[in-house]
Amino acid sequence: MSDLAKPRDIVLLVDDSPEALGFLTEALEASGFSVLIATSGQSALNIVDRITPDLILLDAVMPSMDGFTTCRRLKANSAVSQVPVIFMTGLTETEHVVHALDSGGVDYLTKPINIDELRARIRVHLTNARSAQSARVALDAAGRHLLAVKGNGGLHWSTPQATRLINSAIGRDDGLDLVIRQIAGWMVERDRPGFSRDAAFSFQQEGVETSLQFAYLGAIGPDEYLFRVTGASGRPGDAVLREHFALTTRESEVLLWIAKGKSNKDIGDILGLSSRTVNKHLEQIYVKLGVENRASAAVKAANALHEM
Repeated sequence: MSDLAKPRDIVLLVDDSPEALGFLTEALEASGFSVLIATSGQSALNIVDRITPDLILLDAVMPSMDGFTTCRRLKANSAVSQVPVIFMTGLTETEHVVHALDSGGVDYLTKPINIDELRARIRVHLTNARSAQSARVALDAAGRHLLAVKGNGGLHWSTPQATRLINSAIGRDDGLDLVIRQIAGWMVERDRPGFSRDAAFSFQQEGVETSLQFAYLGAIGPDEYLFRVTGASGRPGDAVLREHFALTTRESEVLLWIAKGKSNKDIGDILGLSSRTVNKHLEQIYVKLGVENRASAAVKAANALHEM
């Protein structure tokens, strides 16, 4: 993907000074960020009700509602509770720094802001936030038999449960290494025209298909792709739904997460889809299941899974 095609990280800049806003906006945009501007704490709260930024730069000293109060209220909003907040302040007393961190900030910069330092700190905290998000998504996904790979097929991580299942099914202590080689090949094929990007696949051992199944769950980071592993003990729930209701692979995955009570936003995060795309899949799911809402779809899905 070219740099022009990559989505820009969104920084919410909160400061009551027009001069500071102009200077920082220009510097951030030149560094490749998209910038949202708020001139007060209340304005920042209004913005995050509509848009979730990737990081927030927050002035500590503002009239009406100071940065510390603003940060506490931002952190009370579940949609942005995990978004890193970096304070910008001319206050250098230890008590003010402690106050900023106690309010939910992850870092602080002293004014006047050094742009090189600002860029470096933003990159660090964005990386940390993504790592935390990857862990949350993974632990919340279908079971614990999970592994994540890079775009080139290299291993990011594997849960102990997944590693044990793979080694046991293949009968070798280096089973995970063999699996990663096959996944690397699948990732390469997945980028070629005409290949089913949503496909699940079986592990091939010496050309023979085994009971070890891999289901691609989606992207959970900039270069981190999540797979669920299942063995002979059971079929993946999305495969059951796909066959039972004649769904596409992606529709069955969306329905599975609906049955697990996930919101459209959660499903989008797990599967690497936009909310609009999730809604489009839901429309087709309702038609195929003959229902009118997600509650009815969830009930039908749960009944089908119960019959497994």
